[in-house]
Amino acid sequence: MKVLGIIGSARKGGNTEILVSECLKSAESRGAKTSFLRLSELKISPCNGCGLCEKDGECGIEDDMQKVYQELLGADGIIVGSPVYFWTVSSYVKIFMDRTYALRYPTRRLKDKVGGAIVVASRRGGACALSTINNFFLNHEMIIGGLGVLGYARGKGEIMKDERAIRESREMGERIVELILSIKSKK
Repeated sequence: MKVLGIIGSARKGGNTEILVSECLKSAESRGAKTSFLRLSELKISPCNGCGLCEKDGECGIEDDMQKVYQELLGADGIIVGSPVYFWTVSSYVKIFMDRTYALRYPTRRLKDKVGGAIVVASRRGGACALSTINNFFLNHEMIIGGLGVLGYARGKGEIMKDERAIRESREMGERIVELILSIKSKK
C-alpha cells in the first residue's frame, strides 16, 4: 500500500509541506509506504490542449510530468497539498491537475484511488481551494477521504501553532489507510 504526497508550494519545508508530512507520517505508522513530490522542483509545462491524450492516453509533452504519472499510477492514496493563492490552489497544483487529464483516457486510471486535500491559507479562500482539490478527485472518480484539512498560517513554520490542522492532517493519514485497506479487501 502506497500513499503519495503532492506538495504544491514553492516554499520548501513550509506550512503546506509540514501538514502533508504529518499526514504521510500518520499513514506510515499504519503500514503504508509513503513518498512525496515537490511540484516546485519539477519541470512541468502547462497543458496545451492538443488532444493527443484523448486518442491514446499518452500526453505528448515530454517533461517531468511523465515521472509524476508513474508515481500517481503506483499509488493507492494521493494527498494533494497547496497554499491558498488568490482564493484557490497554487499555479503548481493547477498545472499538475490540468496535466492529469491524460490519465482519464482510455479509461479513468485514477478511479478508486483515495484522495485527501490539504490547504493552508493566511486568511481567506481556503474553502475554495479545498473544493478545487476535491473536485479534481471527483473528476477522476477517486474516493475522497474526508472534506480535507484547512490550516491557517502565514510565516514559515507558523502552522505548528494550528493544533487543529496538525491533528486533522494526522487523522487524514489514518483515514486514507483505512479506506485503502477497505477497498483492497473488497477486490
